[in-house]
Amino acid sequence: MARIKVPDDHKSSREVRAVLDTVYNRLGFVPNMHKVMSLSPAALTGWAGLLGTLSKTLDVKTRDAIGLAVSEVNSCNYCLSAHSYMASTFSKISPEEIAANRKGQSSDPKRNAAVGFSQSLIKNRGKVSDADFKAVRLAGYSDQEIIEIIALSAQFLLTNFINNAVETSNDFPIVHPAGSNNR
Repeated sequence: MARIKVPDDHKSSREVRAVLDTVYNRLGFVPNMHKVMSLSPAALTGWAGLLGTLSKTLDVKTRDAIGLAVSEVNSCNYCLSAHSYMASTFSKISPEEIAANRKGQSSDPKRNAAVGFSQSLIKNRGKVSDADFKAVRLAGYSDQEIIEIIALSAQFLLTNFINNAVETSNDFPIVHPAGSNNR
């Protein structure tokens, strides 16, 4: 059961309403995560600003893979469900690739380096090894792109923390973290 009641999105301020309308137009509904975040206009609009800016970095399949890898490390049931849905529905990522991404892997060699780096980043609380950096550079990522991988990982970490702390009621097809008792 959620620790914070999901608010009615129709009672939102104009600033929040703009973000929620954008989400609605993209998905056809406003997920509970966004409704919960709307309790703090600063949190919601800050997250939306970061999401909007970072959605112009890397490619969509790499961004999706990072979201899956980070959410798996953090055992975020809500985010795994949301990212799996988005990756399969919008990015047309196969179930096999989604499973690999959750393990910090990819069938694409360059994406494999990025998703492995992001998973190591989260597991090690930012203290990645020289080998992690070497692998992502050898795969062809520039320093700018490495910073973008880090920023994307932090963006997904934010929503993982919110959903894990609040225990947001899941409104996506349920996906459980690997090793969970809920499988």
